Amino acid sequence: MTTLQTRPPVKRRDAPRPTPLMEQGDRLTRDEFERRYDAMPDLKKAELIEGEVHMAAAVRVERHGYPHSHLMVWAGLYQIETSGVLVGDNSSVRLDLDNMPQPDCLLMRLPEFGGQADIVDGYVEGAPEFVGEVSSSTVSFDLHTKLNVYRRHGVREYLVWRTQDEEIDWFILREGQFERLAPDADGILRSPQFPGLWLDSAAMTAGNLKRVIQVLQQGLASAEHAEFVSHLAQQKRS
Repeated sequence: MTTLQTRPPVKRRDAPRPTPLMEQGDRLTRDEFERRYDAMPDLKKAELIEGEVHMAAAVRVERHGYPHSHLMVWAGLYQIETSGVLVGDNSSVRLDLDNMPQPDCLLMRLPEFGGQADIVDGYVEGAPEFVGEVSSSTVSFDLHTKLNVYRRHGVREYLVWRTQDEEIDWFILREGQFERLAPDADGILRSPQFPGLWLDSAAMTAGNLKRVIQVLQQGLASAEHAEFVSHLAQQKRS
């Protein structure tokens, strides 16, 4: 009788290892964070802040989804009328080896138009000029830890919409510190980095998108916006 013998499978040391899943609170390098994020295609939002993974909870339409949509309409309309400006919705940003946030909204001047950030491997690399966050349960985190990360890396303007408080904080970077942007006599906030980007914050928090668009259109029709568009065109030619 012939006895068949089987040998145990040979374990190859060079066999690829499965990518571990990413979890809230993991301490990772940015490279490892990106690798695990890419291996989790169903994951919609995760951020690396000061070397720690932060993963979003379920999103409520009233406190986040609805306000977020209005913020993106406002920013998107500005982009349409301002060649050389890019708007990002939930786009990951490579700031350094310990920080890769995924802000709700960003505006940046493209590098060929004099912007301070670039696009590398499909990611924003460096600090965009403007970052916006819609904040409900994460207000403390957005106004402290994340604010300091954005400040340290040179984000020029940082908007936090505190949806539960129905308030908008708009910070501008001056001499390495964030200061609150003061409204004009009509109560309108005007971006220093993006001339013509005007916001009626009371209308925005009240859900009056029609009024928000009207004020933005006034900004887009202003002389300062026309000068900015001309400046961007000259940057591109040079």
